[in-house]
Amino acid sequence: MKDSECGSHLSLPSYMNLSWYPMFERFAPYIKNVWKPYSILDETPAPKASLDKCKSFSCFRHGNRKRIGINISIPGAFVDRSTFHLSKQALDNGFVKQVRIPHATVGPDEPHAASTAWPEGILEKQGLDSLDPEIERSEITELEGFLRSELPFHPKLYRGQLNNGLRYLILPNKVPANRFEAHMEVHAGSIDEEDDEQGIAHMIEHVAFLGSKKREKLLGTGARSNAYTDFHHTVFHIHSPTSTKDSDGDLLPVVLDALNEIAFHPKFLASRVEKERRAILSELQMMNTIEYRVDCQLLQHLHSENKLSRRFPIGLEEQIKKWDADKIRKFHERWYFPANATLYIVGDIDNISKTVHHIEAVFGQMGIENETAAATTPSAFGAMANFLVPKLTGGLAGSLSHERSSLSLEQSTNFKKERHAVRPPVNHYWSLPGRNEDAKSPQIFQHELLQNFSINMFCKIPVSKVRTYSDLRNVLMKRIFLSALHFRINTRYKSSNPPFTSIELDHSDSGREGCTVTTLTVTAEPKNWPNAIKVAVQEVRRLKEFGVTKGELARYMGALLKDSEHLAAMIDNIPSVDNLDFVMESDALGHTVMDQRQGHESLVAVAGTVTLEEVNSTGAKVLEYISDFGKPSAPLPAAIVACVPKKVHVDGIGETEFKIAPSEITDAIKAGLEEPIEAEPELEVPKELITTKQLQELTLQHRPSFVPVGPDVNATKVYDKETGITQCCLSNGIPVNYKITKNEARGGVMRLIVGGGRAAETSETRGAVVLGVRTLSEGGRVGNFSREQVELFCVNHLINCSLESTEEFICMEFRFTLRDNGMRAAFQLLHMVLEHSVWLDDAFDRARQLYLSYYRSIPKSLERSTAHKLMLAMLNGDERFVEPTPHSLQKLTLQYVKDTVMDQFITDNMEVSIVGDFPEEDIESCILDYLGTVRARKGFERAQRYSPIIFRPPPSDLNFQQVFLKDTDERACAYIAGPAPNRWGFTVEGKDIFKTISNISTNDDGQSESAEPIVKAEDVEKDLQRRFHSHPLFFAITMGLLAEIINSRLFTTVRDSLGLTYDVSFELNLFDRLNLGWYVISVTSTPGKVHKAVDACKNVLRGLQSSKIAQRELDRAKRTLLMRHEAESKSNAYWLGLLAHLQANSVPRKDISCIKDLTMLYEAATIEDIYLAYEQLRIDENSLYSCIGVAGAQAGEEISASVEEEESVEGLHGVIPLGRGSSTMTRPTT
Repeated sequence: MKDSECGSHLSLPSYMNLSWYPMFERFAPYIKNVWKPYSILDETPAPKASLDKCKSFSCFRHGNRKRIGINISIPGAFVDRSTFHLSKQALDNGFVKQVRIPHATVGPDEPHAASTAWPEGILEKQGLDSLDPEIERSEITELEGFLRSELPFHPKLYRGQLNNGLRYLILPNKVPANRFEAHMEVHAGSIDEEDDEQGIAHMIEHVAFLGSKKREKLLGTGARSNAYTDFHHTVFHIHSPTSTKDSDGDLLPVVLDALNEIAFHPKFLASRVEKERRAILSELQMMNTIEYRVDCQLLQHLHSENKLSRRFPIGLEEQIKKWDADKIRKFHERWYFPANATLYIVGDIDNISKTVHHIEAVFGQMGIENETAAATTPSAFGAMANFLVPKLTGGLAGSLSHERSSLSLEQSTNFKKERHAVRPPVNHYWSLPGRNEDAKSPQIFQHELLQNFSINMFCKIPVSKVRTYSDLRNVLMKRIFLSALHFRINTRYKSSNPPFTSIELDHSDSGREGCTVTTLTVTAEPKNWPNAIKVAVQEVRRLKEFGVTKGELARYMGALLKDSEHLAAMIDNIPSVDNLDFVMESDALGHTVMDQRQGHESLVAVAGTVTLEEVNSTGAKVLEYISDFGKPSAPLPAAIVACVPKKVHVDGIGETEFKIAPSEITDAIKAGLEEPIEAEPELEVPKELITTKQLQELTLQHRPSFVPVGPDVNATKVYDKETGITQCCLSNGIPVNYKITKNEARGGVMRLIVGGGRAAETSETRGAVVLGVRTLSEGGRVGNFSREQVELFCVNHLINCSLESTEEFICMEFRFTLRDNGMRAAFQLLHMVLEHSVWLDDAFDRARQLYLSYYRSIPKSLERSTAHKLMLAMLNGDERFVEPTPHSLQKLTLQYVKDTVMDQFITDNMEVSIVGDFPEEDIESCILDYLGTVRARKGFERAQRYSPIIFRPPPSDLNFQQVFLKDTDERACAYIAGPAPNRWGFTVEGKDIFKTISNISTNDDGQSESAEPIVKAEDVEKDLQRRFHSHPLFFAITMGLLAEIINSRLFTTVRDSLGLTYDVSFELNLFDRLNLGWYVISVTSTPGKVHKAVDACKNVLRGLQSSKIAQRELDRAKRTLLMRHEAESKSNAYWLGLLAHLQANSVPRKDISCIKDLTMLYEAATIEDIYLAYEQLRIDENSLYSCIGVAGAQAGEEISASVEEEESVEGLHGVIPLGRGSSTMTRPTT
């Protein structure tokens, strides 16, 4: 990861989850899985690519994992995360007492950007309007008084405003220690651009950010910086240590000075403008994927009445090519001034008054002349309210005439520095009840690169600010209601053969769009689309008409409260950047900002007032635009947009044209309205999967115990005081590692690793492991419990369970809380999977069909096709590293895949690691009870056998290849790859590189002839080097540092100096069990530059010999990796990675020193050591493979042909994510 990044954001709010109040992003356990970026979820059933532009390297990488924020994910079992790598409480009726918090003089009123204006005569009914009429009048009066009272304000959040109008917010936060976040938000984005300025806000972000000399001076301090542009704002931010060893004092003033230069005093040098112009044009082509184009289509139709539909931050190519520095400077002068900005500082800051002094010293001297604000209702934020509080014309009467028209250059010079009264400054047509003839016809976006059918039905209303207990209560009731819908659809239908791939209904606020959007998204195989829509509408009607059941209310209410309680307990462990994002989004929406403890207490208080009738009444209003579609009383959809392929595969026929008409979509919706519906039956949810009696019988049968950890160790438990890690081994042969930590209060994670993975597949069982894991995921049953029961068991205990198959391993991972026996419940589920998994024919059929669909989607993805071709060339056509072919899939049977997977699930081939905040006696009791009673099955040697893996022997005519894809728009990408050793120093030929370096001399070139103490110091240094060279992690450490250095050089040369790309990265994939690894350079460019970009990347890779690594490069790489290690060591998930393979027979070199010595090893590495690692990368012409992919109107048919010929496919992501904004965020600059 480089120290600086920037980009423009066209990402949309997460309309595929229910977190429309930012606080609820933390309370939401139901919709989004935290592992989804690298996962295969129940609703998206295929492998994600590992060609993500990863710029980080971990010595303990196991698969590709990324933890998003601190959300608790949807509790559930059998989520499939298989990957293919190219690299890489009881309810309380009491009320919360109001606590008055001291604030800065600018007061408690939160600024916001979203409209709350309903058309005249139209009001959204809140919780107060629907209180149970049977409640006594006196109780209603008391309850009304409580619900109308304001939510408490964050006790540590300090707000202020300088005389020049600059607003600032300061929030002390101790995690990570000795570091802080400083974000400068300028309230100007793409929505403020005139017709001839489309993309200029993003251009300014690039030029100002990367042109700052003061920001560059921070690069050696361990600071990281970034920037992005969106519709409504541009944000520059710096993550920095509070001080450094080399600095004289506090780094905050230095960081603020850099932000001041970036935002308010940039130098618009012609050279920098030209450099960034090239970068942005490359970025524009890079991000113009089919996912991006789909997201643009959704936005264009949803906001067709205003500028949000035609002001995407990336801009227009023909305009970007024309602007000179003067044109860019004029936009900056118009919008970049102190009163139009907000500074956020969150981090390890103790002295508020000192921080305020620094802010005033840096920013307070800027003048306020020629800066005005629109005259609007005053608020506690003063000028802030003028800028942010909306005054919109309501309803369909809203007119675009209020939007600023294009101005000539002469007119633009007369602009005053004036803030918009509304952010974003647009009018919306709200979704209101109306005549059927006023409804918009469904829109269809058809493209040859689309593989699946998707449809989005949108409803758009003003934002309801969450400021009172009544507001919070209303949000809670909607959450419960919509959680039930999600679970019903995505769990019950998975037990059959559903006509859809996924159905999601989301209700979210968007500060960037200034509205609240409800979205029904249905994805399906093209042949099933009418039935998919019918099922979605039918289930929405069922919930709207009959409501949630008493059991569902108790279940989801309880889960929300447990989750918020868990978050409240973590109040002192939440990273500064998460708290900052929460505050920024809450402010943009006008919501009251509470801390996590206040949020939980407030939630508990309102939960005790909620009734079943109110939940159903409140939730039903959200669904009316679907359930009552076509009725005069129903809100009209803001838009209905279908995204469909031009051609589809039909078995026995091949590719045929896909036809669909808007009237057919309307007919399918109406058909769902006519389907018969019945009330949802109550489902019996098991309180436990293994009863006390059953556990007693298991214990008597197996008599579990701890045995000595190793042949040379007599102790049954080995505890390392320095790391806090305990190692033990069960009598059935399962080794267990655990660490007790307070990193995440009352929470824990557990991972089962089983050796083997796809490498164990034979020529007759290609694809059996990945298909078997997917089959388990699709089935979801254990013992006598149905999938629904298992899922609800997980919901009740806040358990998230996922499955993953990689080339080397099968993994099962659990995230749980310790409340209400959550850890014991997770162990019960693990035991049942190991002992009583149920393999179902229909689950097998669904899994196979999904992989067949993914195979057929390869020709429609430039990146996947290019990567696929490169992998097959480099690995000599080995299908174990790519998706299984149709031929392989058709040969497999359910018994085949079951045997292949379960043959790896033998006790001496497993390892279990647990990290969390649990008592020692509890964790050891769970280990003995549920892991110790697993039947002992031996066979490690058999499970570890695999056919040899080889790189294609030279010479080969496949070292350089090209892929062409027909597309309406031009794009290009390339991958360059070659062999590397594995993490522990073994090569594909079986060579042990440690034997090569063991004789390396540690003599220093600058040996001193002076005093004895210096000689002793040199002896210490030599001893340290000897230890490093013989340490098991030598190659993992040096390869990681080498990757950081190469990434830095690639950016500096290929991107910054030559302007050949916007995004280039070097990534290592080093295996643990397999005796090989490889490196991959990923580069995006234009068709005209991509060949030069590939040559430039090769020159950088090979240039380390002629252009030697400098000490400053190594020092910077060390700082980056050590800081990353320090930050991630606060995460339970990171510790799971550290514990992985600690006792694995298949990874014999991994031991406790690999964790204890990590910091020392990074510090000991020298430039000579880095070159020892570099020498192990094969970069000669015969070993290096490259593949260039080009898309455009003139491209040929090569992709389709190549896939058919090879009958193999690289396992990258399959079903294209079609939620609004899932891909429109532009990539980091570096």
